[in-house]
Amino acid sequence: MSQWQNFTKGFLKENPVFILLLGLCPTLGVTTTAINGLGMGLATTFVLVMSNIVISLIKGLIPDKVRIPSFIVVIAAFVTVVDLVMAGYLPTLHEQLGIFIPLIVVNCIVLGRAEAFASKNTFVTSMIDGFGMGLGFTLAVVTLGAIREALGAGAIFGFKFISGDAILIFAMAPGAFIVLGYLIAIVNKMNKGVK
Repeated sequence: MSQWQNFTKGFLKENPVFILLLGLCPTLGVTTTAINGLGMGLATTFVLVMSNIVISLIKGLIPDKVRIPSFIVVIAAFVTVVDLVMAGYLPTLHEQLGIFIPLIVVNCIVLGRAEAFASKNTFVTSMIDGFGMGLGFTLAVVTLGAIREALGAGAIFGFKFISGDAILIFAMAPGAFIVLGYLIAIVNKMNKGVK
C-alpha cells in the first residue's frame, strides 16, 4: 500500500466513525456544533499522530506482557498535553468538550491504531496513518456537527443564517443518532462505487 493510500484510507474507505464505527461516544456527545466537532477532531488527531510516532519508535523496547498498558501511558501523556493547552488557551471550547477530552485516552480509534498499526510499522508510515485517521475522524465530527448545528440552531460555526426557530431535535441526543445514521448510509453508498 502506498503512503498516499495509507493517508487517504481514513477519509472514506476506513473512516473511523462512518465505517469502523469507533469513537462514537465523543462523536455523538460533542457534535452539537461544528466548532465543537473541529476542536474534538483536532485534539484527537494530535493525540493519534503523536502517540503513533512514539509507539512506532519504542515498540521494540516494550515487553509483550505490558504492551497495552504502555500504549495507554503514552496516549495519556499526549491527552494531558492537549487538555492543559486547551484549558489555558481555549477555555470556552475546553468547557464545551468537558469530559470528552480526558476520554480520548480510552478512545478506540487511538488505542486501535496504536495496537494494529503503529506497533507494527515504521515511524513515517505510522505518522501518515495517524494523520489520515485523525483527519478522517475530524471530517466526520465536523460534518456531523455542522449538519446538527444547521438543522438545530440555523447556524454553522456560530454564524446564524436562519432567523427564528430551527428543528430542536437536532440539537439534542436523538438528532445525533438520526444524522449519524444518514451519514453512515451515504458513506456506505459512496464506498460501494469505490474499490
